[in-house]
Amino acid sequence: MIKNKKIVVVLPAYNAEKTLEITYNEIPFDIVDDVVLVDDASSDATGEAGRKLGIKHIIRHEKNTGYGGNQKTCYNKALELDADIVIMLHPDYQYTPKLIHSISYIIANDVYPVVLGSRILGRGADKGGMPKYKYIANRFLTLFQNMMLGQKLSEYHTGYRAFSADVLRSINYNINSDDFVFDNQMLSQIFMAGYEIAEVTCPTKYFEEASSINFSRSVKYGFGVLNTSFKHFLHKTGLRKNQIYSEK
Repeated sequence: MIKNKKIVVVLPAYNAEKTLEITYNEIPFDIVDDVVLVDDASSDATGEAGRKLGIKHIIRHEKNTGYGGNQKTCYNKALELDADIVIMLHPDYQYTPKLIHSISYIIANDVYPVVLGSRILGRGADKGGMPKYKYIANRFLTLFQNMMLGQKLSEYHTGYRAFSADVLRSINYNINSDDFVFDNQMLSQIFMAGYEIAEVTCPTKYFEEASSINFSRSVKYGFGVLNTSFKHFLHKTGLRKNQIYSEK
């Protein structure tokens, strides 16, 4: 615990049996108080692997709800546990838990209320083996989003994210998509609510067991990102209001 802040790590899992243990064992439990594992109807033994590790809070979706739907359950449970800081960590070991200390200190000391682990700052994406088409798409989409949202993030597409509980309580994330575009809708809501977002350099790993969406899903995600950016711009300029920016 840092500065009497309760830190909860949430693990949105789908077929993460092979990588859950190595991810869990690197979580710094000197500051992390609770872990929530949400198993999104995995076809492997993800839930059983979590129980063997001693994870107390395991939720299994009997039907796959999608990446966004999984996160909704994660955040709702973390808030139910009275978390002060919520860190989303992929249990596929694509992102290192060793950054949790640094990320938590930024939020606990009221420097920034939201922190993203960026694969683009430095050479994390390149060294980690990010496919070239994904890197190019990442750069194009990020440039477009920065222009439409009036921000300067290095990327909007990382899955390593940390939030103060106040931010989660103030945005209506439960109204968002259950698909991958949930991530972008959430960042759009955070900026629209007036919060600032920090970034830390984050190494990443691309390997067989690491979750990654295929090309067709990536294309769908890309169009969803463009759509979210347009909606943000229209809402901010007052041209067309959107319900995802409504208060909880």
